Amino acid sequence: MDQEFEDKDSEGRWQKLYLEIRNQSHECSYKVAKYPENRNRNRYRDVNPFDHSRVKLKNTENDYINASLVVMEEAQRSYILTQGPLRNTCGHFWLMIWEQKTKAIIMLNRVIEKGSEKCAQYWPTAEEREMSFRDTRFLVTLLSEDTKSYYTTRVLELQNINTGEKREVYHFHYTTWPDFGVPESPASFLNFLFKVRESGALGVDHGPAVVHCSAGIGRSGTFSLVDTCLVLMDKRKDPSSVDIKSILLDMRKYRMGLIQTHDQLRFSYMAVFEGAKYIMGDSSVQNRWRELSREDQEPTSESPPSTQPPPRCPERFNGSQRGGQLEEAGDYRQDGKLPAHSPCREQEVDSSTTHKRRREDSISKSGTAKTPQSKPRTNDSEKKRKRAKTSDC
Repeated sequence: MDQEFEDKDSEGRWQKLYLEIRNQSHECSYKVAKYPENRNRNRYRDVNPFDHSRVKLKNTENDYINASLVVMEEAQRSYILTQGPLRNTCGHFWLMIWEQKTKAIIMLNRVIEKGSEKCAQYWPTAEEREMSFRDTRFLVTLLSEDTKSYYTTRVLELQNINTGEKREVYHFHYTTWPDFGVPESPASFLNFLFKVRESGALGVDHGPAVVHCSAGIGRSGTFSLVDTCLVLMDKRKDPSSVDIKSILLDMRKYRMGLIQTHDQLRFSYMAVFEGAKYIMGDSSVQNRWRELSREDQEPTSESPPSTQPPPRCPERFNGSQRGGQLEEAGDYRQDGKLPAHSPCREQEVDSSTTHKRRREDSISKSGTAKTPQSKPRTNDSEKKRKRAKTSDC
């Protein structure tokens, strides 16, 4: 498998492979996401859940949330990939967690990245200890918080105010994905992934794990792809039988644009191949990941802290405020793919509050993204022609 990776690396084939995946991905309808009443529930204009796989809220007048259920049957894995909650959708987010019986939230971004808000602060800090969301009637309490050098593990108590019932939810927060790129080594990422696995929260005994970054397609896609591939390698006992490209194309049927750049694709392959060594019996690699990760060192800030306080969920007490930050990602075509000419090489596309184009896939509490050019969206006739090719959406 190392040789397969080196062949792709030496031949510079990542860009070609990424374009193949992008061009072979299915396009499905997402009409509900475009309803006028749902406009302020989408963080990015062009990152929308498909109608056939969107998560539907139950105990609420409007069932829409920008989240997709990704089901990988052979691996017996189900993930809900979603955008980082907006200030006005934090209550909806917790309602989804409750209704889906989710045991773990995997957060792969920081709240603020280089001064731009990528996600509302939807969980309580150590100082305030609890947050109330009156629009959907939930109380979230911080029970514990364990901060490592590059990730933080929290245990949260989610209480349904209407019934009084309480549940514990894990919050795994990966905080050090480098700005504008991918980690140099998959060691810390794999160590984090196996920490999540050890909790049992990804198993069939619980509802789907909720995975999010800012748009819920780049970093979130990387996490889900690597986990699924490693499960299949272990299940089949033949790592070489796992076709990473095919699995990614399968996952893209459930949520548009998973894995956003060829650099992310390369990193995903690298992480799968490195993880396969453990699957094939090299038990020493986990210790090496832990050592390389230096998880017990003091956390370091990769970029200067923001001078602004963390964004809150202002409507959590009344559920009436509309809007949050509606950002736009005009560089997505209908299927959420980056245009081939885009000069940006890392992360997902998004925009800041000043509507400058930004990228999604950098993880920090105070880090952000770059500025690509925009591209006209696919015209209607081309959309119809492409959609006609799709038979299983």
